[in-house]
Amino acid sequence: MQRRPDEQTTRLDAYVFVCTNDRDSEYAACADAGAEATADAVTDWLRERDVYWSGVGVSTTDCLGLCSEDGTAITVQPHDEWFSDVTPGDVPDLLAEMFGPEAEQISQ
Repeated sequence: MQRRPDEQTTRLDAYVFVCTNDRDSEYAACADAGAEATADAVTDWLRERDVYWSGVGVSTTDCLGLCSEDGTAITVQPHDEWFSDVTPGDVPDLLAEMFGPEAEQISQ
């Protein structure tokens, strides 16, 4: 096992986690609220600005505790920002707020 924090903390300015949790229960789950499309929208926005995995990492994850029928849960770390009810259409404004319209606030 190798501990490698220096590589990640110097290479990435932030990490976006998109909930894709799916469950068979009476409770809402992000998977049923367009999670995959929202994750794709995050990836597309970052790729269009050439910062996907060179400034910002993206991963899908299980439940973030904010699932709803109205959209997907997202967290941006280490900024400690948490969002619920995110739809693919919300992604450009959310990421522009976090990183600047052209991702100029990301240190590369």
